[in-house]
Amino acid sequence: MADERKQQDEIDQVDQTGDLQNQLPEKEASGIADFIEDETVDVNEAMEKFDKEAGAMRKLTGMVGKAVAALAVAMSLFHMYTAFFGTLLSMRQRSLHVIFAFVIGFMLYPMSKKSKEKHGNRIPYYDYLLALVAVIVFGYLFVNFQAIAIRGGIMETQDYILGFMAILVVLEITRRVVGPELPIVAIIFILYAKFGPMMPGLLAHRGYSWRRIISQMYMTTEGILGIPIGVSATFVFMFILFGAFLDKTGVGKFFIDMAFGLTGHLKSGPAMSAVVASGFMGSISGSSVANTVTTGAFTIPLMKKVGYKPHFAGAVEAASSTGGQIMPPVMGAAAFIMAEFTGIAYVNIVIAAIIPALLYYFAVGAIVHLEASKLGLEGIPKDRLPNMKKLLLTRGYLFIPLFVIVYLLISGRTPLFAAIYSIMTAVALATLVSLITIFIFKKKADFTWRDFVDALEQGAKGAVSVACACACAGIIVGVVTLTGLGLRVAELIVTLAQGMLLPTLFFTMIASIILGMGLPTTAKYIVLATMAVPALIRLDVNLLSAHLFVLYFGVIADITPPVALAAYAGAGIAGANAMKTGFQAVKLALAAFIVPYLFALDSHLILVKEVQGSTVIFYGFLESLPVIIPAIMGTFCLACAVANYFVTKNKFYETAVMFIAAITLMNPGIYTDLIGLVVIVGVYLLQKARVKKMKTEAA
Repeated sequence: MADERKQQDEIDQVDQTGDLQNQLPEKEASGIADFIEDETVDVNEAMEKFDKEAGAMRKLTGMVGKAVAALAVAMSLFHMYTAFFGTLLSMRQRSLHVIFAFVIGFMLYPMSKKSKEKHGNRIPYYDYLLALVAVIVFGYLFVNFQAIAIRGGIMETQDYILGFMAILVVLEITRRVVGPELPIVAIIFILYAKFGPMMPGLLAHRGYSWRRIISQMYMTTEGILGIPIGVSATFVFMFILFGAFLDKTGVGKFFIDMAFGLTGHLKSGPAMSAVVASGFMGSISGSSVANTVTTGAFTIPLMKKVGYKPHFAGAVEAASSTGGQIMPPVMGAAAFIMAEFTGIAYVNIVIAAIIPALLYYFAVGAIVHLEASKLGLEGIPKDRLPNMKKLLLTRGYLFIPLFVIVYLLISGRTPLFAAIYSIMTAVALATLVSLITIFIFKKKADFTWRDFVDALEQGAKGAVSVACACACAGIIVGVVTLTGLGLRVAELIVTLAQGMLLPTLFFTMIASIILGMGLPTTAKYIVLATMAVPALIRLDVNLLSAHLFVLYFGVIADITPPVALAAYAGAGIAGANAMKTGFQAVKLALAAFIVPYLFALDSHLILVKEVQGSTVIFYGFLESLPVIIPAIMGTFCLACAVANYFVTKNKFYETAVMFIAAITLMNPGIYTDLIGLVVIVGVYLLQKARVKKMKTEAA
């Protein structure tokens, strides 16, 4: 009797289609916006609740609010000017960038929750004082950079005082804006620089005086004003500003509508749309959490509506949004810093990152689709979805700035050049469409002068957290440079792994996940690039593979419990258990735990044949196909194992052999590929026959 009941359940799983029409509102919807009108959560409210940066900010009004807004607009205009006409000398460009960011930061972010409760949205006097200190200590470098250069770095008494104050200011503003984790790490590194002789074994060094440490952090371009803040003051800022203009011209809504138009009708419906939309948005967004909240406010309620469990819906959005940080072309701004650290052209990094990123999204999408098949779900009826033809005709022009930026990057232009011209393209197109809307169609314009100014303001405010994180990360990089800690850690990892590559990769993965927890993408990559990459390079992993390896695991920390910030944001919107959502997100993103090993062991997957200094020699695509095709098949097998479903629900041994097939297919070789292929075909035929038999018996 139990067997018959079990058999009937499996038949139901095969035949179940679900009556989605009964779940939909009776009113006729002209598009996805109408359908989700009563199902979504407020984005601003969600951002404040789940994104610690947005939630901590003051809402300034009156003259103070206007003054801070004007300062933010001035910051954006300064960076647009230098992007178009040429940047200032390094020390001046970086110090002025820091002044803008820190002053805005002290105005917007209170000292603590208690301070915010006490003063509300009013700025207390000590925040004005701290902003003034930031202006003085970094303004001193801006004004006196030539005199400092002539002195050859010899510091005077006031330099030490200002340098000490600069370090304190950086630590405090980073604590407020980003959180306490990064400043704590920076303080530990400073103490390590001072008390090196007391360290054990390989970590020991001769130690440095406080004066030497302050000099390194403040007076050189190897500390606070080092490479990280240099990238923030140029490429990163302009791409954040580009994202702000895209948002104001309606690209965010366009991406969501387009994702639903392309995939909303599939079995996996809203979940697959979440994967696609989050992939689009995540590459441009520099924050996994912000992207989870922004797109999740639309997609998570819809996933729940059509039958996905809350924790699964939250996990899908978190995994998809987090993957955007490794998705070209922008890769959450980490690619720009990678280009500076490695000396490799930005476009080459993007080319190398494409296939691993697509494998990641293929795995997430496959699991989502298989889960929908297992639950017997149906997609949203096409008449309730955006019409793709109409969408492309009316808003297809929004793709043009993205095409421009990709074209300019591929043609060899600098990211700075590409960003400024793409911004100009976006503004010109939006203005032209608005004029046509006003004078020909006699309707209200979608893009106004107010939107232009708001984009300048939002771009600058959005860059504050990145600037603070980069300045604080500069302290860590400065200590690593001063003490040679990166090489010491590399030697320690290799020693623990006994010189073997696989254990070294494993230890580097663990270190990357731990160091990546709680830090923004740019900061975690900077820390990992200086600490973990040297270990891989010592064992002949090529430069690009090593940097992409630590970036992957640093990013995946955003959905890895116990500190799974993006997963917790998804859980909050879904009303699900946070830990359960986190572990489900890890299952969805399981490919991200395997793919980095593949390209570290065989660089065909990133198309890289050899890295010679700053030059990358690529394999031809056809030359890499024998590795890429099995990797795709292996990723699908992994999805079947995770979803516990292929043609029908897996038996326990089918899940086991599919997982084994995934591993064998991802390990390039004719025999392993044949084993994987036999398993796929065998399980398919076995399940097909079982389904046919059950239907026959039921009839």
